[in-house]
Amino acid sequence: MSNTLKAVAMAVMATFVMWQAAARAGEIEQRRTVILSDGVSLSAHLFHPPSAADKPFPAIIMSHGWGGTAAGLEAQATAFARAGYFVIAFDYRGWGESDARLILSGPAPDAGPMREVREVIDPIEQATDIFNVIHWAMGEPMVDKARLGLWGTSFSGGLVAYVAARDSRVRALVSQVGYFGQSNADTPPPELARAYGDATRRARGELPYPAPGAREIGNLRGAPLREKFLLYAPIEDVRLAKNCAMLFIAAEREELFDNRRHPQLAYERAAGPKKYVMIPGIAHYGIYGEARDEAIRLAVEWFDRHLKN
Repeated sequence: MSNTLKAVAMAVMATFVMWQAAARAGEIEQRRTVILSDGVSLSAHLFHPPSAADKPFPAIIMSHGWGGTAAGLEAQATAFARAGYFVIAFDYRGWGESDARLILSGPAPDAGPMREVREVIDPIEQATDIFNVIHWAMGEPMVDKARLGLWGTSFSGGLVAYVAARDSRVRALVSQVGYFGQSNADTPPPELARAYGDATRRARGELPYPAPGAREIGNLRGAPLREKFLLYAPIEDVRLAKNCAMLFIAAEREELFDNRRHPQLAYERAAGPKKYVMIPGIAHYGIYGEARDEAIRLAVEWFDRHLKN
């Protein structure tokens, strides 16, 4: 081997050793980017280990729950990046630092100023945002396109299953304390009638979009667009993601929904590799408190098994 080739080989080896040392020390890099979803700019936070010789990383896309923002996911995102993943945590349209869809404030042509649709819960638009974050990731040189995972919590715990059922590029997902919706056939008649009524009134211009910060479901921030839930039932879709490995993490003292009809039933219906873990002694929000480290450990182990091996 020539002296030049030896020098190149030594430089490459030194870079790799430095990258390994940085990874062991827990060093990560962070940056911000903008992702377009239906023309709306989504704010995304990127976390990843220092790049090494253009070697792409397996990727994890993180989506927050009902009324949350990506800023609340920094601890989990940092842990995943330290475990060797390229992590994307983003705000849905109309939430956090993302832009919102603009609508006319009155009839055209004298509509007056435009207004933003902010802080509403529209599962179809939010699923579309996840799809577009996946599309963006496929063009990122640091992402290994064949090793893509989704992580969702609470309401987005069902959204990630909805997306995986429709995008075969998702190889693994983690759904923690996930809500999986219900089919129209399982929806109580009064709720179904209200959803159809809202759809009719909104289509006829008689029902405006809810104001930002509205609370219609308990103390959860963000009002649901009930007519959009007529099209959303991830509990029926989960079986379609046959090549996606799914981890379901549940809270033993879940108070917001019945585990048997949501994460447990989703686990039973999942067709690919799957695992169900019940964390004892915690209620729904314990997953972000006393059980956060345990949930992170479970997620890293699952992603390592199905995105690295």
